[in-house]
Amino acid sequence: MQGTINRLVEEKGFGFIRVKGGRDHFFHLSDLDADLDFGEHLRELRVEFDSTQEPRGARARNIRRAQ
Repeated sequence: MQGTINRLVEEKGFGFIRVKGGRDHFFHLSDLDADLDFGEHLRELRVEFDSTQEPRGARARNIRRAQ
């Protein structure tokens, strides 16, 4: 799945990925690939990820730069 990181809560270590025509996906900094450092520079970055359904909603896992 692909989307764009659109919101970060740096002090708590999580953010959200906007998927075109779909729901935002929550992610934790531990879901980022090793070559992505968590921080403001990620905003608007196009990414690929695996989507899972958690009790509280959609979650992105294995987040990496889009090809």
